[in-house]
Amino acid sequence: MFEDLIFYLFSALALAGSVVVVSNKNPVMSAISLVLTLFSTAALFILLHAQFVAVVQVLVYTGAIIVLFLFTLMLLNLHKDKLRFDAEHGKLRLAALILMIVLIGTVSHLFFKNVPLQNAAASAEGFGTVEGVATLLFTRYLLPFELTSILIVVAIVGVVSIAKRRLD
Repeated sequence: MFEDLIFYLFSALALAGSVVVVSNKNPVMSAISLVLTLFSTAALFILLHAQFVAVVQVLVYTGAIIVLFLFTLMLLNLHKDKLRFDAEHGKLRLAALILMIVLIGTVSHLFFKNVPLQNAAASAEGFGTVEGVATLLFTRYLLPFELTSILIVVAIVGVVSIAKRRLD
């Protein structure tokens, strides 16, 4: 009963935080809301007895990635006039809303069609442990892991080059 209450609380916090991330016009407030979402997700991992994944969630995503986002925002030095929305963005919002409805419908259909809800709390052996994550990460998901690392380095180099060009 208590676990259910904690689950619903952190699920609601994660959903509310993610809605604020995509709906807020201020990028700093969006980043702070993303911190709330990531902390809530870490709490949900703890409920799944995946303590290692929860700690990595807090350290890597909530710590390092959010700092990187805020650093990037400060380097870009966005002013309020650059954040203004015009008529073109209205069309983009409508397209995003339609895409969101289609995505939610598709994911909901796949979820309720394929997932047995009776034994949803049962997890695989080694789920969330250091050994289980390392085995998957360095065998099955090695290429995506390395490609993500390269993508992050390229993004950092791009931000620094854009910022340096503006300073010159």
